[in-house]
Amino acid sequence: MIPFLGTTLGAACVFFMKKELNPRVQKVLLGFASGVMVAAGVWSLIIPAIDQSENLGKFAFVPAAVGIALGMAFLLVLDTVIPHLHVHSDKPEGLRAKLKETTMLCLAVTLHNIPEGMAVGVVFAAILAEGSGITLAAAFALSIGIAIQNFPEGAIISMPLAGNGNGRLKSFFYGMLSGIVEPIAALFTILLTAQIVPFLPYLLSFAAGAMLYVVVEELIPEASEGEHSNLATIGFAAGFILMMILDVALG
Repeated sequence: MIPFLGTTLGAACVFFMKKELNPRVQKVLLGFASGVMVAAGVWSLIIPAIDQSENLGKFAFVPAAVGIALGMAFLLVLDTVIPHLHVHSDKPEGLRAKLKETTMLCLAVTLHNIPEGMAVGVVFAAILAEGSGITLAAAFALSIGIAIQNFPEGAIISMPLAGNGNGRLKSFFYGMLSGIVEPIAALFTILLTAQIVPFLPYLLSFAAGAMLYVVVEELIPEASEGEHSNLATIGFAAGFILMMILDVALG
């Protein structure tokens, strides 16, 4: 629920801001979200996956490598199949479907949130399984980090919707709805704890791979659109450092 709260608070910006987000601010926020997701993938997911595979010796990297590849493939399939539309784009992606523009905009952000919900769920499942080496503090650090990067995502989806003639309440609702998949994905993963324990290293890195796919395929390209600037890079550095600090300090 913590990441979902971040999305909801971000979407609520539509009630307090009259105009669409400044393009420069949007670049910083997209870069920031990218930095948080990359750092979370490395410190909260990939490194614990490798640590849990120490019994494989020199081949401890195998579960992480396999998991990352499968996670990216999973998101690639979703990206290809689910009809969605990115902000500031008039060309839908995925299978053709007669959906409203607002619906496809929300589906685009929902795609981002699926791996984040899975990541939180897998980490908490690892805690319930015991002996995983992952602490409750580390799980909360991941949740807080994702919530922080969800805040700008919620604003980035709700503000353009309001600017396109939708009411503020409707725009807020759509922005909030795009994040509801996170607690659902997390809960589903936690309910399967008993079944996934033997595959935890693979699942941790699977979530990391899915998150990295979102960063490379969606966030960074969107942050680089238009006039060249270093704002997105600065935002990335800030997000990466913040998430790294959260994970190391709380983990």
